[in-house]
Amino acid sequence: MSHTRALRQRAAPGVLQRCSVLEAWTTASRELRQHQAADAVLGRVRGWLEEGRQPSWTEVSAAGPEVKAYHAQWGNLELHDGRSTEAMGQQVREHYEEMRAALREDERATAEALQQDLRRTTERLDQVTRGWERHLMQVGRAADAVQRALRRTGEAGDGQGDGDGGISDVVGLGPPEDQRFKKPDASEAKIRLNEGRFKRLLRGLRSVSKELGAQLPRKTLMLDSTPVTFDRQTCHPWLSVTADGRGLWLSPAATPGDDQHPARFDRVICALGAAPLPAGQCYWEVDVRCCGGGGGGGGGWAVGVAYGCLKRKGRDKGARLGRNRNSWCLEQQQQQHQRDGGLVAWHNDRGVTVSGGWGAGVGRVGVWLHHEKGLLRFYDAGNMALLQAFSSAVTTVFDRAHHQFTEPLYPAVCLLEPAVGGGVATAGTAPTAAAPLWASHVEICDLAATL
Repeated sequence: MSHTRALRQRAAPGVLQRCSVLEAWTTASRELRQHQAADAVLGRVRGWLEEGRQPSWTEVSAAGPEVKAYHAQWGNLELHDGRSTEAMGQQVREHYEEMRAALREDERATAEALQQDLRRTTERLDQVTRGWERHLMQVGRAADAVQRALRRTGEAGDGQGDGDGGISDVVGLGPPEDQRFKKPDASEAKIRLNEGRFKRLLRGLRSVSKELGAQLPRKTLMLDSTPVTFDRQTCHPWLSVTADGRGLWLSPAATPGDDQHPARFDRVICALGAAPLPAGQCYWEVDVRCCGGGGGGGGGWAVGVAYGCLKRKGRDKGARLGRNRNSWCLEQQQQQHQRDGGLVAWHNDRGVTVSGGWGAGVGRVGVWLHHEKGLLRFYDAGNMALLQAFSSAVTTVFDRAHHQFTEPLYPAVCLLEPAVGGGVATAGTAPTAAAPLWASHVEICDLAATL
């Protein structure tokens, strides 16, 4: 808004200056017309132009050389009586008035957008603050439970040490210097018998702290959660969709459907979302534990996003997730010679292996998208570890334009066939008699129920 106001303030002096010049120009044109009419030569030539006729040579031959020169250049002569100049000045003034009105409207729209953004940001900060307060209360309750357990253990020691002493022993402060070599009595022996319980309590606290540390970033991303359902018209004929539209699985009783529908994948076992993702930020999660994720069965999976123009027919690269410019995905492929295949991020037929040994541990895949900034991130929703990020800042100049997301994006899920004979199977090929159906199931997590 301040930039718009500054632009208007900078433009205003120039506009006023141009208007002054036009007024001076109009006055000068009027005076020039009067002088021309009073001149013997120019007045005569001007009269012919006003009559709209070219005089004959007989009429000009008796005149002086200046009139003859104007007659020789008759085709290049034009009469400007000043009216066209005034009209042009009026058009320029109207144009600049339209510019002023556009700047005022732009300032108003910018101010409204800033107010809306401020309200949305304030609401999100309030939600994050409430989430932190809830987690702080959980930590406080856990700490109170540990203190109560320590006090009960201290009371069981025949009054030797209260709850505070028990806590000091747990955290390793130890006995005073004058009692360090004192022979332990029976009550101290009983206290030492509970050291295992203390260690278990500490392990529990560490586990709670680690879980909270993973859940807080997830809670923040869940503020951008977007409901996602599958579009049945895009599903491969071997796929079945649950009644709520969030579940997708290979059904042993499935029969081929209408392969000729233009939106349906006929060879790649894939499905797209029913609606395009919002233009701003959005987040959703896919449970892949039943198709190879987290050590489960199945052939494997690919989760990502795609433009609506993604090819639907055939099994070439144009129809497979991540193998073209129209889709991005994170893929896990099961292989016969491995218990779990590794994770690979794909775009434009270029794969990047995800380091860290996540192949056996990803049970839920979190996908976060910022459409306007061209950002796409994949998370392990169990511990919120970042698996892969697509961004224009980390891509080559050749690919950078394709990470600006010039079209609406749709959620995309692909079920992968298990590898046969130790080789790597193609992504999402249809089952055949030689390669029958395998157990696979994915589901969009209901994040609204966990907020």
